[in-house]
Amino acid sequence: MSDVEEICRLKYRYLRTLDSKEWADFEACFEPDATADYDGLVFADRAALVDYMRTNMVEGMHTLHQAHHPEIEVDGDTATGRWYLQDRVIVPAYSFMLEGAAFYSDRYVRTAEGWRVAHTGYRRTHELKYDLRQFPGLTVTGPGSATH
Repeated sequence: MSDVEEICRLKYRYLRTLDSKEWADFEACFEPDATADYDGLVFADRAALVDYMRTNMVEGMHTLHQAHHPEIEVDGDTATGRWYLQDRVIVPAYSFMLEGAAFYSDRYVRTAEGWRVAHTGYRRTHELKYDLRQFPGLTVTGPGSATH
């Protein structure tokens, strides 16, 4: 498998484990000193990032993160990547939904265990927020969710 394919698989694993709330596997995507900046929401290391996600992505919150159109440049044991993000966050308990898009800018490093994220972050291109009460008959289902 090429370095680019391995980095793509790493990004997809990062997104899948975030949405499925598999925190140990999410944490394993990052170097210990990895940083993140999600449009101003900044984390100085992996521990702070994982703790924030674990604390704030609670049961009953449904998320969808998809990254498309990777532009990856490999230079030895480091690499950079740009991705187009489309995401959705649904919180039935607050009758809230967010949809958005952004461009990710990532840095990766090759380790003995394979490629890991050294930095990730994005800048939003747009964000839409909805009050789910405005959609009569809408049903939200899934693990940890009552019908809305």
